[in-house]
Amino acid sequence: MAESTIDPGPDAEAEEGRVFTSSGGDWADIAEEAVSLGEERIVVNMGPQHPSTHGVLRLILEIDGETVTEARCGIGYLHTGIEKNMEFRTWTQGVTFCTRMDYLSPLYQEAAYCLGVEKLLGITDDIPERASIIRVLLMELNRVSSHLVALATGGMEIGALTVMTVGFREREVVLHLLELITGLRMNHAFIRPGGLAQDLPPGAIDRIREDIPVLRRGISDLEKLNNENPLVKARLQDVGYLDLTGCMALGVTGPMLRSTGFPHDLRKTEPYCGYETYDFDVQTWDTNDAYGRLRIRINEMKESLKIVEQTLDRLQEMGPGPVMVGDKKIAWPAQLAIGGDGMGNSLDHIKQIMGTSMEALIHHFKLVTEGFRVPAGQVYQAIESPRGELGVHLVSDGGTRPYRAHFRDPSFHNLQAMAALSEGGQVADVIVAVASIDPVMGGVDR
Repeated sequence: MAESTIDPGPDAEAEEGRVFTSSGGDWADIAEEAVSLGEERIVVNMGPQHPSTHGVLRLILEIDGETVTEARCGIGYLHTGIEKNMEFRTWTQGVTFCTRMDYLSPLYQEAAYCLGVEKLLGITDDIPERASIIRVLLMELNRVSSHLVALATGGMEIGALTVMTVGFREREVVLHLLELITGLRMNHAFIRPGGLAQDLPPGAIDRIREDIPVLRRGISDLEKLNNENPLVKARLQDVGYLDLTGCMALGVTGPMLRSTGFPHDLRKTEPYCGYETYDFDVQTWDTNDAYGRLRIRINEMKESLKIVEQTLDRLQEMGPGPVMVGDKKIAWPAQLAIGGDGMGNSLDHIKQIMGTSMEALIHHFKLVTEGFRVPAGQVYQAIESPRGELGVHLVSDGGTRPYRAHFRDPSFHNLQAMAALSEGGQVADVIVAVASIDPVMGGVDR
């Protein structure tokens, strides 16, 4: 978009305060300016409906022949108002909203939000160990599925269609596991303040163990298709260059930052959910380019599977246990049973709620409809999502709903690097640069 100008209107001193009229332009104005200068340059619109923009991202490119002389991002086409909507729902209902932002890594948003709520409640140390282990299990499976989409779509955009088919083939394996555990392939709302909605279903641990070798073979296939492929290397090496200084200046995190050789990973530097007790390595590369980000994502999937195996070992050793905090003023029901029709709650569960006591029934009703109160205060909680630092800033006024919820989404911050990655390169390299950022527009626009 063209730079906005702010002009105080004639009624500047209105009762509600000064009134400003903001006016802006569009890419047509830029094109008109180029014509008036008599220069041989063209302004083109790439997106927002374009197969290589990773969603409804609009790129405004000024080109001189095949060389990009200026690049800017146009965002906001997927804006949903999720953060504002969360102010009108209970703290637990907020999970259902935030899981839909970055739709390729929903479990990370759930985890960041719930960890923030638990900090405000002061119950971080009261979360059952089994719940924390399952959270780690879910997040690392989600990291694998997210990176597989990044590699698959990136391959498709440079013409490597086999990379795309293999990537989505392996992603289905992970999504089937997530569906087995949470009941949904995406947008799970499974991680709740205080713990989890449910424990693992019977047979889940064995099923995950069976699928880990399948995933390892799929990752190996992607390595063979990508790592030493001369066509892939020709398209990715020295493309989308961004060094450590640039990353630090723009707030870029995740694989983009680690491709500079800087081993920044919040699972190590500011651990949460017990990550400090797991054995894994932070993956880095030192090429500052799209090829390094590709290699990092492949290696990170291997490390995630190592963590998943460790979580399975711990869950088997500890046996069954609670997955929700013990405080009944906070804990939603976490051991629900499905009825014989496969839809509603089982009669035994209804009997337990209805038959315990009238006070218990009233408490259950008020907890679900009104929600629990969170002490007044504010908190910032950050975790390492597949795209970088995902942070949540929560403000409570002591009520049953968030006074304010705001997310620091890594896709939004990483997209700032688009101009630095693209300007001076070829138009075809813009596609590679965007793919190496791996932006998800649901997280950018929110």
